[in-house]
Amino acid sequence: MAKYIHNILKGALMGAANVIPGVSGGTMALLTGIFERLINAIKSFDLHALKLLSKFQFKALFQHIDLPFLSAIGIGVVASILTFARLLEYLFEHHALHVWAFFFGLILASVYFVGKKIERRNGSVVALFLLGTVIAASIAFLEPAAENASIPYLLACGAIAMCSMILPGLSGSYVLLLMGNYQLVMIKSVSTFDLSILIPVGIGAMVGLLAFARLLAWIFKKFHDQTIALLTGFIFGSLCILWPWKEAIIQIFEKGDGLKEKVVGYTYTLPEATAETAIAVAIMVAGIVAIAWVETLAGRKGTE
Repeated sequence: MAKYIHNILKGALMGAANVIPGVSGGTMALLTGIFERLINAIKSFDLHALKLLSKFQFKALFQHIDLPFLSAIGIGVVASILTFARLLEYLFEHHALHVWAFFFGLILASVYFVGKKIERRNGSVVALFLLGTVIAASIAFLEPAAENASIPYLLACGAIAMCSMILPGLSGSYVLLLMGNYQLVMIKSVSTFDLSILIPVGIGAMVGLLAFARLLAWIFKKFHDQTIALLTGFIFGSLCILWPWKEAIIQIFEKGDGLKEKVVGYTYTLPEATAETAIAVAIMVAGIVAIAWVETLAGRKGTE
């Protein structure tokens, strides 16, 4: 039971990370030592699983798909998203600088701890790290699309965002932001439990996840160090998105009988020498310490 609860907490970390634009649940999975097991469990939903199900061999099925592990992670992710979405809405409204600072510290520390998992460093590893950094940093400067609630687009949002969510350094929430549907899906629909939005997004996410997990598991097995290097680059490049000292560029446009605001980008600045900056830096350090603590706990569990 203790191990099951521990996996629920790991899932909660993933869920909380996926709510933040620029933070990846995959990063939390990698840091807590469950990334490869999670990918392998997801890809086990295959023809063999269907065969076991058709023969009502449930015990063998549960072992094949690693159900105890997946159920614990799933409970943690869903519970965290449903509770954290409301808290995040308040924090971004009243303490945006401090929220960005904390998660900047989290991801900055993640670069070091994920990079430590590379066993051999060579030219290809360095090149892929730089490539991942450029890709993730470039995403920060893309202009978000307009909100779109059509069923095909919601399916696409679910599939693309879910693939991003399991990749360390690529934020599913930020992908939703770029696709124009972050506010619609992660804030409004989650807070009000709007099934007309959540169901198509969920279907798209499930299909995308099952298809992508098999490819990712194969790449991870064949090219472990190169994959970790690319993912570390993704994480490092995502720091551009999380830089706390920025001003949102707001676009106001007509929608129906009223007006609507949309963040289309950010103007980045350097921090000023103020008490608020000192507090933000202290919170950033707290984020770094939090990741070091999570990594220490994961290391201890791995040796048990």
